[in-house]
Order: sequence, then C-alpha cells, then structure tokens
Amino acid sequence: MSSDQCDEGRACGDDEGCLRDAAVAALRRLDALGMNRGSTGNLSLRQGEGMLITPTGMGADELRPQDLVWLGWDGKQRGTWQPSSEWHFHQAIYFARPDLHAVVHCHSVHATALACLRRELPAFHYMVAVAGGDSVPLVRYHLFGTGALSAAVAQGLQDRDACLLANHGLVAAGPTLARAMKVAQEIESLCETYLKALAVGEPVLLSRVQMDEVIHRFRSYGKAVRTP
Repeated sequence: MSSDQCDEGRACGDDEGCLRDAAVAALRRLDALGMNRGSTGNLSLRQGEGMLITPTGMGADELRPQDLVWLGWDGKQRGTWQPSSEWHFHQAIYFARPDLHAVVHCHSVHATALACLRRELPAFHYMVAVAGGDSVPLVRYHLFGTGALSAAVAQGLQDRDACLLANHGLVAAGPTLARAMKVAQEIESLCETYLKALAVGEPVLLSRVQMDEVIHRFRSYGKAVRTP
C-alpha cells in the first residue's frame, strides 16, 4: 500500500497491523452506512507480495483484525479462516492495475438496483468522473467466485476505478483505502440520484467534451493545500 493515509487517518505504508485495523474500520463503516449487510460484500488491501482480504461468511460486527486472510500471489495463504469467495477478482484487479492498493466490493442498495436493471451509470452528473471517466461501466453477469467474473471485473476496471456487476453489486478501487471508500460511497449516492431521475424520465447526459473538462479539473480540485 502507498504511504498515503489509510481510512483511519494514519500513514500505514506496508505495516500489516495498521492495514488490518484500517480494513476492519472500513468494513464497519460500510455496514453503518447501509452499503453492506451481514456477510455481504468484501474488502482487500495489497500487502507485500500478496493481499489481505476479508474472510468468507463473516460479518463486520464480528470481524477482528486478525481474522483477515493473507493470500500471496504465489498461492500461499496465512490465516485461520477461508478467504472471501470473491478473492479471485480482487487478485485479478491487482494484477491488471499495479496502481491500485485497495478494493471494496459491496451490495449497496442503489448501485445493486441499477446493476439488476443491467444499466451502466452514464454521465448524467459531473461527479461520475470520480471513477476516472465519463461513465461507470456495467460488467456482464457471471457466477460469483468464477474465473469468468474475475476476467470481466479486471476488464471493467481497466481504465476506471469503479464498475457495476450485473445482478450483483458494486466494485470500487483506489491507490489507498480511503480513496476506494470515497469512490464507493460517491457512486452509491450517484446511483440513487440516477434512479430517482429515471423515475421521471431519461436524464440529459453531459457530453464527452464536458466530462473531459471535469476529469482534467479533478486532477487538482479538492486536494488540501496549505496556506503560505
């Protein structure tokens, strides 16, 4: 993981204990926001020559830092529990995108509803650019835990930091856990707004040129700058 601050506001670097604490805090945050329920969804962090990932079948309220499973790129595993059944697509994302160090997968209500309609999130609002482009793509349906889903998710995130999984949910990623969480929360909020707009009619979409202007502005906009 990069030296940027993790979700708890600490500079974790590649410290495993810090990353474990941050992952548990983030998963509980998703639960508190209603973006996950029970053992739905999962989360991972790149760590050393592998990744830390949430165990399968364990909810945020019972998860402890030591319960996270470490999976090496070479297939080695360290931990008491079995990793999330979705570990395959987390690994595929890290292989395809070396710049990403955190992946958040959730079954948030509005993103999942849009995914069940099999619609991508288009450029109806400029904040769609938070995911790195002029849309949040929809990945075709594949059975969870399969190589086909892993390949499709990696392709969907080739030039985006979020994608919708048909009849499934949302995947968001970032160079830090804090960034991945921000993208996931923003896309869920945008999906809610888009669905409400669709109830009235088809929203007017921003053009590619307009979205390119937003993406360019986002490269510097909103970043903390110290006063002289």
